[in-house]
Amino acid sequence: MGTAAAAGLPELIGRADARGLAAAGLACLDRCLPLLASADRATEVLRPVWAAVARGDGAAWGTALAKVRAELGDGTAGTAGALVHGMLAGAPADWAEGPLRTWAGECSGAALAVHEHYDAKPGIGLLRAGELRRQQAVLESAAHGPTGLRRARELSAEGGRVLRAVVARRARTA
Repeated sequence: MGTAAAAGLPELIGRADARGLAAAGLACLDRCLPLLASADRATEVLRPVWAAVARGDGAAWGTALAKVRAELGDGTAGTAGALVHGMLAGAPADWAEGPLRTWAGECSGAALAVHEHYDAKPGIGLLRAGELRRQQAVLESAAHGPTGLRRARELSAEGGRVLRAVVARRARTA
């Protein structure tokens, strides 16, 4: 385990650049978006935002976010859905480290809360612990620039599948 892997989440967020911060917040949103949209729709709606992050294109970032907000609206789907809508609503239109750092930290907390909400065990259950590991891995991957974003997206897709499965299982047993 390297020093980056040993670093805590706040430290990783604190030293990330704008691209890493945008990727971290977007990845949290991406993993939780299945609570608001089907898997295919969630993937498609965020594709232009991920592309803007890969290019480091602040103008495209703001435009893509506006389209996602318009498509997904601002409704709530229970407590967890409200947290996901809050992540999307809080995304800064400006590509600047300060607002992106704040947003990445807020998304981190919201995503952990969503996962804790669905966890079988309160506190640090397996679902929340997995989300924490993914968040750290996304920040570490994003630190490698555009090439690390592929790994960040893979981690987000994996996390989204896990959350969808847990939510579906809970719905069947309810």
